[in-house]
Amino acid sequence: MQIAEAIRTSRTIPEWRRRKRRRELISRVVAYTFTSLLALLFAAPFLWLVSMSLQTAQQLSTYPPSWIPRPVQWSNYVKAMTNPWRPFHIFFRNSFIYTGLGTLGVTLSSAFVAFGFSRVTWKGRDAFFVLVLATMMLPGEVTMIPQYIIFKYLRWLDSLKPLIVPMWLGSAFDIFLLRQFFLTIPRELDEAAIIDGCDYFSILWRVIMPLSKPAVVTVVAFAIVGTWNNFMGPLIYVTTKEKMPVALGLRIFQAMSGDTGAMIEYGQIMAAAVATLIPMLILFIAAQRYFVTGIAMTGLKG
Repeated sequence: MQIAEAIRTSRTIPEWRRRKRRRELISRVVAYTFTSLLALLFAAPFLWLVSMSLQTAQQLSTYPPSWIPRPVQWSNYVKAMTNPWRPFHIFFRNSFIYTGLGTLGVTLSSAFVAFGFSRVTWKGRDAFFVLVLATMMLPGEVTMIPQYIIFKYLRWLDSLKPLIVPMWLGSAFDIFLLRQFFLTIPRELDEAAIIDGCDYFSILWRVIMPLSKPAVVTVVAFAIVGTWNNFMGPLIYVTTKEKMPVALGLRIFQAMSGDTGAMIEYGQIMAAAVATLIPMLILFIAAQRYFVTGIAMTGLKG
């Protein structure tokens, strides 16, 4: 009786495993297909942007539109970057200056404040941290006019100072992000560093910052994307064409075509837009593996 039961069991197990593997394969195919379709849906606007940047004016005016440019109009990129009335090399230079100094400032200042909220014990620390987080509830429209008046009295208008200097005063979101990550680092490392003769500044730079690379890279990436794509700030404070970043330069590209009465050159506009996206694509490819780690570990300790 036991032998017969063992034979029946040995025959049913392989069939059960095959059914399980078949279900896993079907679910995996469905998941990959859905993910691929979703990725294609999100990538479609970017692919259409690239396609438009390589088409002639006649191709862009045809209906139905064509996804494949024939012939490929590479001259759109050359004309967009070399037009003397639209100095995109100056726009890019201003954007690199604005993005570099702003990212450096917000990263350093936020790291200092986050270190004080996470590793240093002082009276009223938690209350001040709640106050910092409360500033995130204020929309930018509330502080826009007071900031403009302040910068006007400082005579900073029509310059990059109103865009760069405030970033050296920290960001509430970045402070929260770094503070939560700093709390995951054992305090025994601080005590060991103090025994070796380190002060708080040395602990931050020699112990905390090297161990917080995922969070720091995440803050840097967010700051770069935010400053590079910032349109409202330059629109309010910058009026001279030679001081504009690329985000505002793209709008000037279209406005100048309309003011001169010439036909808007959509192919060149799309080419300029693709050129402004290339630094962000490189940034994403280089730092994407740090994003999930940096954000996921910020809530492990509170």
